[in-house]
Amino acid sequence: MPSFDVKSEIDKHELTNAVDQANRVLKNRYDFKEANAEFKLNDDSIILTAKEDFHVKQMLPVLSEAIAKRNIDIRVLKPENIEVANNTARQTVTLQEGIDRDLAKSITTLIKKSKLKVQSAIQGENIRITGKKRDDLQDAIQHIKDQKYAIPLQFDNFRD
Repeated sequence: MPSFDVKSEIDKHELTNAVDQANRVLKNRYDFKEANAEFKLNDDSIILTAKEDFHVKQMLPVLSEAIAKRNIDIRVLKPENIEVANNTARQTVTLQEGIDRDLAKSITTLIKKSKLKVQSAIQGENIRITGKKRDDLQDAIQHIKDQKYAIPLQFDNFRD
């Protein structure tokens, strides 16, 4: 029976490359010469640090541009408030990855209400959608894409 998975993942290798590229851009920009500005990648976040909050505000577009150039959807970035202490400003940008329970439930109810001849099942941070016909699955993909969710969704593991 044909099926596919709906998931939300970030390519970690490309994300590392994007953060490295953004750091190189900061080193070459004149307005960041004495700012001690840098991006630091953690497991589930990116930390922006600089001397002043003005520089941190300028760093977010640099990071967004580097991520977009690497074909990563910028909706994975969720910036938090800027904290200023001890002559340094820092901002944590959380990386949104995985489909949470509430979003998974809303997607499955959307599929059920669409009257398509497919079934959906939540499997951890993924949703598996199965159906008898390939066309029904493609209609389900289009129906989900039309909703414009706050996180990027990938449609993966398409099997006949």
